Amino acid sequence: MKLTKSEKSWILYDIANSAFILSVTATIPIYFRGLAENAGVESNIVSAWWGTATSVAVIILAIMAPILGAIADYKGMKKKLFVAFLAMGILGAFTLAVTTDWMAFLLLFIVARVGYSACNIFYDSMLVDVSTDDRMDMVSSQGYAWGYIGSTIPFIVGIVLIFTKPFGISVTQATQISFLITAVWWGLLTIPILKNVKQTYYLEPQPKVVSKAFGRVFVTLKKIYKNKKLFYYIVGYFCYIDGVYTIISMATTYGGEVGIGTTEMIGALLLTQFVAFPFAILAGVLAKKHGALKLLKFYILMYIGISLFGYQLDQAWEFWVLAVAVGMAQGGIQSLSRSYYGKIVPKNESNEYFGFFDIFGKFADFFGPMILAIMAVTTGSSRNGILALIILFVIGYWMLVKVEKLDKAEKAAQ
Repeated sequence: MKLTKSEKSWILYDIANSAFILSVTATIPIYFRGLAENAGVESNIVSAWWGTATSVAVIILAIMAPILGAIADYKGMKKKLFVAFLAMGILGAFTLAVTTDWMAFLLLFIVARVGYSACNIFYDSMLVDVSTDDRMDMVSSQGYAWGYIGSTIPFIVGIVLIFTKPFGISVTQATQISFLITAVWWGLLTIPILKNVKQTYYLEPQPKVVSKAFGRVFVTLKKIYKNKKLFYYIVGYFCYIDGVYTIISMATTYGGEVGIGTTEMIGALLLTQFVAFPFAILAGVLAKKHGALKLLKFYILMYIGISLFGYQLDQAWEFWVLAVAVGMAQGGIQSLSRSYYGKIVPKNESNEYFGFFDIFGKFADFFGPMILAIMAVTTGSSRNGILALIILFVIGYWMLVKVEKLDKAEKAAQ
């Protein structure tokens, strides 16, 4: 499949921002754990603080997402909002390199995470501007695939700095430099999407845009509820993506708690990126042949198995096995969730609908880490929280079964 210039630019942004989220998955929580434990914070409490910070960032964005999406639907607003939150995210990433106080670091992380997540509302909705329904699964999969592999470049450079400590720098200084490299990478690779992607679908500007956006949010909520296929899909997505995001965001924190070494964790997570690359592309190919919904159900079953395996995890080699399994499922479930949603929402209101897509995804990302944080504090281990994720995957699977039935009924009626 030959990609257009706008599609390539859109995919390149996935490479840009994925470098930051890879750091969030790997080096940032490890660095934070070191800062906190050096300050005398107990290991299980570190996990609780990290889970809480992730949840706070998520809930802030979740509250803002529908309004931001509704405003962005008006002509010329999508790019402006994208740039504003891009600046917030990149500046936040830069500031992570200038503090060694664990509480200050946690607050700056929340700022960077909110900026990153807000950008994704507008980025995801740009999929309808750069592609067509019959190409969305493939383009979305290409975005995730190249994002996985491309993000490893600044990550590997940072890891080399941390392990080799050139020019007599300390591990702390090397880690801080790696944060700076990630922020610069994020900024530079964003330039093509700013130049080449235009808002194709939009609503005409109106007076009192913000107040009208609030009104549209409630109207859209009613539309979503009345559209049973869309409603079941969003509820299902909320449930299964909760487990997916929790596994991504809490992997290194959980691994550190059960005694997995830092080197093993970083190596395993890097392997996840390389495994995810071909499997994300494969997801786009298989979706064209078998349909996105069937594949999403298959990936949910994989994640149930991953959760069961993760519950008993206590050795480094098991973390490596888990990394491979996650890599096989992660890109497919994320990319096809995004593209299927893009195909069933109104194009000229895509930002608002993707705002709700994001709010459900982000509220999901709130509950998962909080479950692990509560378990860490109340039981002394976040291990039991892993089993709770299975319930969410089962509900997500059931909702997709209902969506699939409605989808088939619609096609039969045409």
